Amino acid sequence: MTEGRPRALVIGGSIGGLFAANLLRTAGWDVAVFERTTGHLGDRGTGIGTRDELFAVMRRIGVHMDESNGVAVRGRTGLGRDGDIVHRLGVRSVTSAWPRIWQPLHEALPPGAWRGGMALIGIEQSEGSVTAVFADGTRERGDLLVGADGVHSTVRAQFLPGLKPAYAGYVAWRGVVEQRQLDASLHGLMFNEMIFGFPDGELMLSIPMPGPEDGPYRKQGRCHFVWFRPIATDALADLCTDASGRRHGLSIPPTLIRPELLTALKADADALLAPQLAALVKGTGQIILQPIFDLESPQVVFGRVALMGDAAFVARPHVATGVMKAALDAERLANALAGPASDLAGGLAHYDRETRRFGQWLVARGRHIGSYFEARHLDQRQRIETVMQEYGAAGMVDNEPIAVRARA
Repeated sequence: MTEGRPRALVIGGSIGGLFAANLLRTAGWDVAVFERTTGHLGDRGTGIGTRDELFAVMRRIGVHMDESNGVAVRGRTGLGRDGDIVHRLGVRSVTSAWPRIWQPLHEALPPGAWRGGMALIGIEQSEGSVTAVFADGTRERGDLLVGADGVHSTVRAQFLPGLKPAYAGYVAWRGVVEQRQLDASLHGLMFNEMIFGFPDGELMLSIPMPGPEDGPYRKQGRCHFVWFRPIATDALADLCTDASGRRHGLSIPPTLIRPELLTALKADADALLAPQLAALVKGTGQIILQPIFDLESPQVVFGRVALMGDAAFVARPHVATGVMKAALDAERLANALAGPASDLAGGLAHYDRETRRFGQWLVARGRHIGSYFEARHLDQRQRIETVMQEYGAAGMVDNEPIAVRARA
């Protein structure tokens, strides 16, 4: 702790928590980040959408990042069941990968500021401070506590115990496919464009992403695919039951997904998807099941405690702004608290209003896009054109970028 500086306790060491910690430091705060897990979080293989707004926030922290740190996507292509092109759009974008954001943010923190294996079990507040209580008996005192601990936030549960993520009625089957795992005839399309497929009431897409930054395949690209499929709540419980019969609730570790479910998924891919997209489902080494949720917090500030990122609002991944949303939430918090320490309450009140407006807008956008690919009564051409135009961080609404409209 630095003498004379206010102290922020950041709960959650994922990307959102690191954005908050680094930006608060630029606003004059001393910070400490506490992460529940003990492992390294920089090895996740997920692809992410980017925008200039994300790069600007990182440069504010002191991390130089621009389009050269990702993969340039030259356009969007929709494929029919037979593999023929049904629609094309010249929407250019840049995709990156989780490690390329998390790692430099982690390295930007001062030594000792990030602590793993710290499971929060309680929060205590007084007029002049807030205290985080951890499972190992550690107690940490600060002037502010930031809940950046994700969709199943322990911080949120203490203040809004009745608020739970709402299942959207469908799941995403995800996977990452290495360039070497696909036939060379597919490389020109799959590693340069965002590809869409439209089985009835479903959506499949493939997004190019950078390869690893080191190792023998560092110069090769990857594809991150996502296949959205409707699943009833009772059927979801069955999907999340492993081979021993153990039920895992509404999620399941990838390695415990029953082999017969993956075999059936690959057979469905052959039956329902364009051959180019089916090749991704059959080519990945590890398929992941992700149930889709919505979450809207009625408030995000509770005294000296502030929620941010997925702890506050969860929008469906169709807006593809999870990382950017975390960055903008953190920027909004740092801006609100950059003034005199005596105005902490006023700054947090401003943050609460703006974050709720922003989060509600994104949640509504995710539901809107989901309704288009789920709806069977809409004209197929209208479904395809609307989803391809509006999807993701580079999507457009009334010819204006989604991120710009959300930030206005």
